[in-house]
Amino acid sequence: MQPSIIPRKEHGISRKQVSANALRTLYRLHDNGFIAYLVGGCVRDLLLERIPKDFDIATNAVPGQIKRLFRNCRLIGRRFRLAHLHFQDEILEVSTFRAAVPSNEANMEDTGFNPPQPRHLKNEEGMVLRDNVFGTPEEDALRRDFTINALAYNIADSSVIDYSTGLSDLKQRLIRPIGDPFVRFTEDPVRMLRAVRFAASHNLVIEPAAWEILCELSSTINRAAPARLYEEMLKLFLLGSARPVFALLDRSGLLAALFPGLIRWLRGNGAHLTLLHTNLEWLDRLSRSGLTPSPALFQTALFGPCIEEEALARHLDGIPHLQALDTVCASFLEELCKTICIPGRIGGQVRRILAFQPSLHRKPPRRPAALVGRPDFADAMAYLCLIAKTKEENRTTREWWEVFLKAPSTTLPEAPTDEVPIKRRRKRRRRHRPSATVA
Repeated sequence: MQPSIIPRKEHGISRKQVSANALRTLYRLHDNGFIAYLVGGCVRDLLLERIPKDFDIATNAVPGQIKRLFRNCRLIGRRFRLAHLHFQDEILEVSTFRAAVPSNEANMEDTGFNPPQPRHLKNEEGMVLRDNVFGTPEEDALRRDFTINALAYNIADSSVIDYSTGLSDLKQRLIRPIGDPFVRFTEDPVRMLRAVRFAASHNLVIEPAAWEILCELSSTINRAAPARLYEEMLKLFLLGSARPVFALLDRSGLLAALFPGLIRWLRGNGAHLTLLHTNLEWLDRLSRSGLTPSPALFQTALFGPCIEEEALARHLDGIPHLQALDTVCASFLEELCKTICIPGRIGGQVRRILAFQPSLHRKPPRRPAALVGRPDFADAMAYLCLIAKTKEENRTTREWWEVFLKAPSTTLPEAPTDEVPIKRRRKRRRRHRPSATVA
């Protein structure tokens, strides 16, 4: 099958839209006799008149050659060998064209790694563990996940190359896997999350046949590495489309596979879903305004209400609040980490944001200026403001803090309480007995 080549005058991509570092990299590869393409999501987004979040480059130069050509190159990865070019303001990913299937294992390439290892490896379930078989530009395009990501921009003549049905699918706003969806999702279960993310963030529709397979295989998502699933989770929820992402994850069965504790909480009370939708919409508004929430704040917005409710139930049974919160937090994160590896630092921040809430709600707060200086205050205050949208009793507390934060440091607003302040007893001076006189 011959690829479709769209000349510069027939597509809307301009080199002015491409990162200056990416252009320099493409031209250096081209000037040294290598093929150099922009590939993947950046080409898709440029054709959709969206601003790409990064620019990926594919070339026929192998990793060792890329490293010798660029002093700022770092070779990374075991599953896929990649070159990262470190610039002052961005990191570019440069990959070598890969083949869809291994052709000749004996013909080892100069990868820059020592000793050489098997270049293509699958486990018994069909998931790809290693894929470093180098091939042609067409083979590289056809081994990608979806047709809309198999487009390439050729720096040599500024043309767009379509090796599949990417352009027509893009016009139909359709997400279609390349090849058999069952095989593609089995090779890499994370492709199911990518399909959901693109559908939600780009307002696209997953091909019906592929959607059925995705729902069928949703429980296999836990075959992917937990650390990789954590990175994908951040992309799913922190790019401004958390609410539609959540709906697609729920419909497909992926939500139950990823967050079993959260699903149990949601199914226990219909009001829980409404609360969570409010939190996700708030995250989306923040992201779209350019104020990306921290990973800890995002996870507190997603899991916090569930953890707080269970901690409150334990507290009412007589367990001290902080002890109950610690126990529930640890139990929830332990179960979650079986699928998604939440870094311990982030889990600790989630616990501190939740533990901060009683101090913020105290009327009046003790030493409010000292609370403001604590590292987790900003995220804890943001979570307080979020919960105030759904809980009436939190609004007076939020308003008090808003006044305090705007007031001069020497003044405090009136505390939101009608209680009479307790008078503190003055400490009595210690009387010193006269020392005995030695006769």
